[in-house]
Amino acid sequence: MSSENEGTAVPPVPSAPPATGETPAAPPAAAPPVPPVPSAPPAASAPTEQLPPVPAEQPDPAAASGSGYAQPQPSHAHAQAQAQAQQPYAAAAQSGAPGAEPAGAWPPPAAPGAPGAPGAPGGYGTDVWGAPLQQPAPKPRRGGRGLITAVIVAALVAGGVGGGIGFSLADSSGPGSSTVVSAGGGSVQRAPDSVAGVAASALPSTVTIDAQNSGGEGGTGTGFVFDTEGHIVTNNHVVAEAVDSGKVTATFPDGKKYDAEVVGHAQGYDVAVIKLKNAPDNLKPLPLGDSEKVAVGDPTIAIGAPFGLSNTVTTGIISAKNRPVASSDGGAGSKASYMSALQTDASINPGNSGGPLLNADGAVIGINSAIQSAGDGFGSGQAGSIGLGFAIPINQAKFVAQELIKTGKPVYAKIGASVTMTEGEGGARIIGDSGTAVERGGPADKAGLEPGDLITRFDDKAIDSGPALIGEIWTHKPGDTVKLTFERDGKERTVELTLGSRTGDN
Repeated sequence: MSSENEGTAVPPVPSAPPATGETPAAPPAAAPPVPPVPSAPPAASAPTEQLPPVPAEQPDPAAASGSGYAQPQPSHAHAQAQAQAQQPYAAAAQSGAPGAEPAGAWPPPAAPGAPGAPGAPGGYGTDVWGAPLQQPAPKPRRGGRGLITAVIVAALVAGGVGGGIGFSLADSSGPGSSTVVSAGGGSVQRAPDSVAGVAASALPSTVTIDAQNSGGEGGTGTGFVFDTEGHIVTNNHVVAEAVDSGKVTATFPDGKKYDAEVVGHAQGYDVAVIKLKNAPDNLKPLPLGDSEKVAVGDPTIAIGAPFGLSNTVTTGIISAKNRPVASSDGGAGSKASYMSALQTDASINPGNSGGPLLNADGAVIGINSAIQSAGDGFGSGQAGSIGLGFAIPINQAKFVAQELIKTGKPVYAKIGASVTMTEGEGGARIIGDSGTAVERGGPADKAGLEPGDLITRFDDKAIDSGPALIGEIWTHKPGDTVKLTFERDGKERTVELTLGSRTGDN
């Protein structure tokens, strides 16, 4: 279950050849036209920009200066000055060094492998100018470790370019000609209900979780403080590797790190609770909202550690409610989790799992759990956000967490019937023979349901598949009374039943 900084470095535009200080005897009668300098390759994020112009015909070698563009013959004095200016590059060519350009070539050849060198990424010799550099595939279960390096490198390159430009501007301004303008020294006031205000209040109550099995394999996720006793709520798939004799640590934004243990986990709900060892006495639980009162269009704030980048805050809105989602981590033998999810366009990526989805007041309305990737299936692979993230409603997660803290095992509501798990049925059809399709004495049996019945509504929610039915059932507690609408022999019927219970994931 599940971003990235992509792009290609832009090769620098060559500066003019260094001047020799020699003044030509006389300027040429007519200044030769200066060939256009090729524009920088377009960034990967702007694929619609035009490719550089291609010369209509090959220049005459006898009339070319070596730059790849035809130029008129300059006067004798001008040619002599130009030759002296190009001596360093002519010397390189005469030295016989591999790959050297012809004498007098300008611009000088780029260093091998540097941006702009033939065959180098983003260089002029590539088949597609400005094609994006592909990131290496991340290792399984470790969530974007390689991407952290890419992000840091990008930041360093940008900082280096900015520093160089700043020095050039300061140096060229000359002594006594620099003017410095300082901003006012007043403090910036941010309202408590602004995004910055909510983030500042919520971040100290979130943790980055690292969970590993006995072999050192695992992944990174997020969690948030549930109570003052040191319980942290997260996703089951974040800590699943560490359930059996593994290791779990939780790190707060201030850098304080604590060992933790898994108190309980619910694979079907994708909810887990860990408890800090030697928990501090100043823990501040995040306030819990009411996910039933959430409306489409409400603002959202997501906190997490996407690809290991801790304490990341993103924003969006609730883009849909009651979205049926069946998600898994894509591992061999992994079982699906089902939810009637809150959908948000706040950026959620691998590593955000288990983190809080907040409303504008800073209350938790969901637990970020899965994303729809551009590939096949929900949460498969290590794809990044495309604006479709899914969170477990907090009303459901709160009940599950309380049961895990109390007993260490999850409790699931059930109707006591086996249904199809495929799309295209137009509902959830009860399948199996009369002895296995409907549990004898269970809720469905008492309500009169039979094999072949097609369940189309659960209370006021439309049901179009088995996963959608399970997701809706699990938003309720055992003992709740609900209405089921189903079709039998072309006729629609509605019955009431009381949900039963099942303890544990097996």
